Amino acid sequence: MKKILAVGVLLVALTSCTQQKTAYVDTTKLIQEYKEMKDVEAKFNTKSDSVRQQLDSAAKAFQQEVQAYQEERGSMSQSQRQEKEQELMQKQQMLQQQQQMKGGQLRKESDAVIDSIVTKVKDYVKDYGKDKGYTYIFGSNESANIMYAEEGLDITEEILNNLNEEYEKE
Repeated sequence: MKKILAVGVLLVALTSCTQQKTAYVDTTKLIQEYKEMKDVEAKFNTKSDSVRQQLDSAAKAFQQEVQAYQEERGSMSQSQRQEKEQELMQKQQMLQQQQQMKGGQLRKESDAVIDSIVTKVKDYVKDYGKDKGYTYIFGSNESANIMYAEEGLDITEEILNNLNEEYEKE
Protein backbone atom coordinates (compact mmCIF):
# COMPACT_ATOMS: atom_id res chain seq x y z
CA MET A 1 0.00 0.00 0.00
CA LYS A 2 2.86 2.35 0.88
CA LYS A 3 4.51 1.57 -2.48
CA ILE A 4 1.33 2.48 -4.40
CA LEU A 5 1.00 5.71 -2.44
CA ALA A 6 4.68 6.53 -3.04
CA VAL A 7 4.31 5.84 -6.79
CA GLY A 8 1.18 8.03 -6.87
CA VAL A 9 2.97 10.90 -5.13
CA LEU A 10 5.92 10.52 -7.49
CA LEU A 11 3.62 10.61 -10.55
CA VAL A 12 1.87 13.73 -9.27
CA ALA A 13 5.23 15.38 -8.63
CA LEU A 14 6.51 14.51 -12.10
CA THR A 15 3.29 15.64 -13.76
CA SER A 16 3.39 19.01 -12.00
CA CYS A 17 6.98 19.52 -13.18
CA THR A 18 6.04 19.27 -16.83
CA GLN A 19 4.53 22.67 -17.40
CA GLN A 20 2.75 23.43 -20.59
CA LYS A 21 3.83 26.53 -22.46
CA THR A 22 0.81 28.64 -23.41
CA ALA A 23 0.18 32.09 -24.86
CA TYR A 24 -2.54 33.96 -26.67
CA VAL A 25 -2.92 36.23 -29.66
CA ASP A 26 -5.42 39.06 -30.09
CA THR A 27 -6.78 37.83 -33.42
CA THR A 28 -8.69 41.03 -34.18
CA LYS A 29 -5.59 43.19 -33.75
CA LEU A 30 -3.46 40.69 -35.64
CA ILE A 31 -5.71 40.73 -38.71
CA GLN A 32 -6.45 44.48 -38.62
CA GLU A 33 -2.83 45.54 -38.27
CA TYR A 34 -1.30 42.99 -40.65
CA LYS A 35 0.15 44.99 -43.55
CA GLU A 36 -1.00 42.54 -46.21
CA MET A 37 -4.59 42.87 -44.95
CA LYS A 38 -4.30 46.67 -45.02
CA ASP A 39 -2.99 46.52 -48.60
CA VAL A 40 -5.82 44.22 -49.67
CA GLU A 41 -8.42 46.47 -48.03
CA ALA A 42 -6.98 49.51 -49.81
CA LYS A 43 -6.99 47.63 -53.13
CA PHE A 44 -10.62 46.60 -52.74
CA ASN A 45 -11.67 50.07 -51.58
CA THR A 46 -10.15 51.50 -54.76
CA LYS A 47 -11.80 48.82 -56.86
CA SER A 48 -15.13 49.38 -55.10
CA ASP A 49 -14.92 53.13 -55.69
CA SER A 50 -14.23 52.52 -59.37
CA VAL A 51 -17.21 50.16 -59.71
CA ARG A 52 -19.41 52.62 -57.81
CA GLN A 53 -18.39 55.44 -60.19
CA GLN A 54 -19.21 53.29 -63.21
CA LEU A 55 -22.59 52.35 -61.79
CA ASP A 56 -23.34 55.93 -60.74
CA SER A 57 -22.52 57.09 -64.25
CA ALA A 58 -24.88 54.52 -65.77
CA ALA A 59 -27.61 55.45 -63.25
CA LYS A 60 -27.19 59.15 -64.04
CA ALA A 61 -27.49 58.46 -67.78
CA PHE A 62 -30.64 56.43 -67.10
CA GLN A 63 -32.11 59.23 -65.01
CA GLN A 64 -31.44 61.70 -67.81
CA GLU A 65 -33.19 59.37 -70.24
CA VAL A 66 -36.20 59.12 -67.91
CA GLN A 67 -36.30 62.89 -67.54
CA ALA A 68 -36.15 63.35 -71.33
CA TYR A 69 -39.02 60.88 -71.70
CA GLN A 70 -41.10 62.76 -69.15
CA GLU A 71 -40.56 66.00 -71.06
CA GLU A 72 -41.46 64.43 -74.45
CA ARG A 73 -44.24 62.19 -73.22
CA GLY A 74 -47.02 64.71 -73.91
CA SER A 75 -46.21 64.75 -77.62
CA MET A 76 -46.12 60.94 -77.93
CA SER A 77 -48.91 58.62 -78.95
CA GLN A 78 -50.21 56.02 -76.48
CA SER A 79 -48.33 53.22 -78.26
CA GLN A 80 -45.07 55.25 -78.33
CA ARG A 81 -45.41 55.95 -74.59
CA GLN A 82 -46.01 52.27 -73.81
CA GLU A 83 -43.06 51.24 -75.94
CA LYS A 84 -40.76 53.82 -74.32
CA GLU A 85 -41.94 52.91 -70.81
CA GLN A 86 -41.31 49.23 -71.54
CA GLU A 87 -37.83 50.10 -72.81
CA LEU A 88 -37.11 52.19 -69.69
CA MET A 89 -38.30 49.42 -67.37
CA GLN A 90 -36.00 46.92 -69.11
CA LYS A 91 -33.08 49.33 -68.80
CA GLN A 92 -33.83 49.84 -65.12
CA GLN A 93 -33.94 46.09 -64.52
CA MET A 94 -30.65 45.63 -66.40
CA LEU A 95 -29.07 48.41 -64.34
CA GLN A 96 -30.22 46.81 -61.09
CA GLN A 97 -28.95 43.39 -62.21
CA GLN A 98 -25.62 44.91 -63.15
CA GLN A 99 -25.35 46.57 -59.73
CA GLN A 100 -26.12 43.30 -57.94
CA MET A 101 -23.78 41.29 -60.14
CA LYS A 102 -20.82 43.65 -59.76
CA GLY A 103 -21.39 44.05 -56.02
CA GLY A 104 -21.62 40.29 -55.56
CA GLN A 105 -18.55 39.68 -57.68
CA LEU A 106 -16.53 42.22 -55.70
CA ARG A 107 -17.66 40.70 -52.38
CA LYS A 108 -16.82 37.21 -53.62
CA GLU A 109 -13.31 38.27 -54.69
CA SER A 110 -12.75 40.13 -51.42
CA ASP A 111 -13.96 37.20 -49.30
CA ALA A 112 -11.66 34.79 -51.14
CA VAL A 113 -8.60 37.00 -50.63
CA ILE A 114 -9.43 37.67 -46.98
CA ASP A 115 -9.99 33.95 -46.32
CA SER A 116 -6.60 33.28 -47.89
CA ILE A 117 -4.93 35.82 -45.59
CA VAL A 118 -6.68 34.44 -42.50
CA THR A 119 -5.51 30.94 -43.43
CA LYS A 120 -1.97 32.27 -43.95
CA VAL A 121 -2.00 33.90 -40.48
CA LYS A 122 -3.38 30.75 -38.83
CA ASP A 123 -0.71 28.62 -40.51
CA TYR A 124 1.98 31.06 -39.40
CA VAL A 125 0.78 30.99 -35.77
CA LYS A 126 0.67 27.18 -35.90
CA ASP A 127 4.26 26.98 -37.22
CA TYR A 128 5.37 29.65 -34.73
CA GLY A 129 3.87 27.64 -31.88
CA LYS A 130 5.63 24.47 -32.99
CA ASP A 131 8.98 26.24 -33.46
CA LYS A 132 8.81 27.98 -30.06
CA GLY A 133 7.58 24.91 -28.17
CA TYR A 134 4.11 26.11 -27.24
CA THR A 135 1.53 23.56 -26.16
CA TYR A 136 -1.30 26.02 -26.84
CA ILE A 137 -1.68 29.41 -28.46
CA PHE A 138 -5.18 30.70 -27.88
CA GLY A 139 -6.97 33.30 -29.94
CA SER A 140 -8.71 36.22 -28.28
CA ASN A 141 -11.06 38.72 -29.88
CA GLU A 142 -13.80 41.19 -29.00
CA SER A 143 -16.00 38.26 -27.93
CA ALA A 144 -13.56 37.85 -25.06
CA ASN A 145 -12.65 34.19 -25.50
CA ILE A 146 -9.92 34.82 -22.94
CA MET A 147 -11.25 36.62 -19.91
CA TYR A 148 -7.94 36.69 -18.06
CA ALA A 149 -4.34 35.94 -18.95
CA GLU A 150 -1.19 36.31 -16.93
CA GLU A 151 1.11 39.17 -17.96
CA GLY A 152 3.57 38.18 -20.65
CA LEU A 153 1.37 35.59 -22.34
CA ASP A 154 0.18 37.97 -25.10
CA ILE A 155 2.43 37.34 -28.12
CA THR A 156 0.34 39.35 -30.58
CA GLU A 157 2.98 42.04 -31.22
CA GLU A 158 5.76 39.52 -31.79
CA ILE A 159 3.71 37.53 -34.28
CA LEU A 160 2.41 40.68 -35.96
CA ASN A 161 5.94 42.04 -36.39
CA ASN A 162 7.16 38.72 -37.80
CA LEU A 163 4.24 38.48 -40.24
CA ASN A 164 4.75 42.05 -41.43
CA GLU A 165 8.48 41.46 -41.90
CA GLU A 166 7.79 38.36 -43.99
CA TYR A 167 5.18 40.20 -46.05
CA GLU A 168 7.57 43.07 -46.79
CA LYS A 169 10.19 40.57 -47.99
CA GLU A 170 7.73 39.07 -50.52
